[in-house]
Amino acid sequence: MTRTKIDKLLEHTMLALLLGLLVFGPLATGAVRVQDFLVIQALATGLLVLWVVRLWINPEPRLFWPPVCWAVTAFLVYAIVRYLHADIEYVGRAELIRMLVYATVFFVILNNFQSQATTQIIAFTLVFLAMGIAGYAIYQYITDSDYVWHFVKPYRHRGSGTYINPNHLAGFLEMLLPVALGYVLAGRQKPVTKILLGYAALIIVFGLGVTVSRGSWVAAGLSLLLFFGLLAWNRNYRLPAIALFALLAAACIYFAPRSYFFEQRIRRAISQVGDIQADTRYELWDATILMWKDNLWFGVGPGHFNFCFPKYRPESLQAEPYRVHNDYLNLLADYGLVGGALAGSVWLIFWAGVRNTWKLVRRVATGDLGLRSSNRFAFVLGASLGLVALLLHSWVDFNMHIPANAILAITLMAFLACHIRFVADRYWFGLRLPGKAFVTVLLLLLISYLGWQQWRRTGEYVWLQRAHQAKSYSRAQVALLERALAIEPMNFETAYHIGEAYRLESWLGNDNYRQLAAKAMGWFARAMQLNPHDAFSWLRYGMCLDWLGDHAAAEPYYQQAEELDPNGYFTLAHVGWHYVQLGNYAAAKPWFERSRRIQPRDNPIATTYLQLVKTRLVEHATANAPAGTEKAAK
Repeated sequence: MTRTKIDKLLEHTMLALLLGLLVFGPLATGAVRVQDFLVIQALATGLLVLWVVRLWINPEPRLFWPPVCWAVTAFLVYAIVRYLHADIEYVGRAELIRMLVYATVFFVILNNFQSQATTQIIAFTLVFLAMGIAGYAIYQYITDSDYVWHFVKPYRHRGSGTYINPNHLAGFLEMLLPVALGYVLAGRQKPVTKILLGYAALIIVFGLGVTVSRGSWVAAGLSLLLFFGLLAWNRNYRLPAIALFALLAAACIYFAPRSYFFEQRIRRAISQVGDIQADTRYELWDATILMWKDNLWFGVGPGHFNFCFPKYRPESLQAEPYRVHNDYLNLLADYGLVGGALAGSVWLIFWAGVRNTWKLVRRVATGDLGLRSSNRFAFVLGASLGLVALLLHSWVDFNMHIPANAILAITLMAFLACHIRFVADRYWFGLRLPGKAFVTVLLLLLISYLGWQQWRRTGEYVWLQRAHQAKSYSRAQVALLERALAIEPMNFETAYHIGEAYRLESWLGNDNYRQLAAKAMGWFARAMQLNPHDAFSWLRYGMCLDWLGDHAAAEPYYQQAEELDPNGYFTLAHVGWHYVQLGNYAAAKPWFERSRRIQPRDNPIATTYLQLVKTRLVEHATANAPAGTEKAAK
């Protein structure tokens, strides 16, 4: 077999891996779970391995390096530096691995998939995948199903397809709808193919509708207005563009008012105009801005937002937000102004390249001889406006933190960046032996790191799953958690759960309760070291000291917990509990009252102890009252 044939075989194998990666993510609920992202990471590592082999099989390898690559590399270097200085190493490393996987997809596509045939295969696969997922969402909506595969989704009366959150399905669909429409109106396909693509686009439109995602409706609507406006501007595309736009608009106008849930959603949106407190997103954004101002230049750390949020939480937000629901604010909170500027430079340079490409493909599509259908023009138009929709939607959601959606966006960016090769040849660099060796060393380092982290994370995941299946806080579960921590010693949550198991066993009051409490404190101290922003570890350490009777030593731990989570109902209730242990019921009462005011329901600690404190205060007042005033005190 000749080198050319081997190289072709490797290219086809890489295409299969890339397709598997792009298809698996959306089907696996967006690849947000650890086990699902491990599959994505393994496929990306496989792409890197095959790329190295192709470098040495090809007698004249070349590196394609358009200007956007410099900006991507600069942000990647900054992400590595921020990881090295992260407060929570485990969280920072997970975020870095995601960045490395995304960068792998970007650079692999740039340097291994330049043909128009490959672009079309990827685009058509994604469009018909979106059609299938949108069809599943329509089924969920019509049947009022709460299931996504075997999972129960918390969003009732809304279609989410293979995603848990309907907004994330909407983010996926809004990127691919313009791609499908672009090929229908401007591509060089056979009539049957165009009919199928048109049908897929129609299903995607209805899929977007049943997500009932207001942000996506606005984003997709604006991108489609721009899409049809650009086509209508050219007389060759004007009539079909206007006709298709009218068809889609008529379908939306006819079906949308006939949906009860759609009507209620719109009424709610209208009623919230001018009321900033009606949507918790606004309060979340305000808290995030405060967080960013306190860490203006470099942010709180990669992936750290959710762990630093308790310090800034408003009283009305007691649940974990996980993300900001605004990708731009999330970026600033995690990476600061420096990271935001570097990420912004990526997009600015990318759009500058698209602008140059657009000039060329538009000339080709509208040549002197009239209309000339062009797959290049169709893809550049559709993919560009798909990304525009995502960027608009990112103001009110966090699609770029859903791996499947982020990878889709990066894939579209990479294929668009590939088209700049039609504008200029100066971005190709021939690789002689020194250059080939340098690139190979970099790729091997990346392969080694991703492979090593894959092995560690997989081993940890296996033991954590076994621990999850064991009896809660049992010795058997502790042993399994310790096995997981031996593989991944930086996971603060594992250390915390081990400490909690020993604390609960100590509180049984057996003869060895002091030894068990000391063990628990050791694990809580380790958790505090691994994650200095977690108030719960400080609380539990203080509770152990109270249990051992050292109330004075416990005081600073409660103070630190309250500083880390000043508006958390759970933290406030435990500070009140500490004063109960001291017998200072008057001091405990306001803590329980505030905790109850913040969280009136599902707050058993504050509810139970507040009643106890009131009883004790009445008893104390009665016992110390002058003769004849006992009745008044009661």
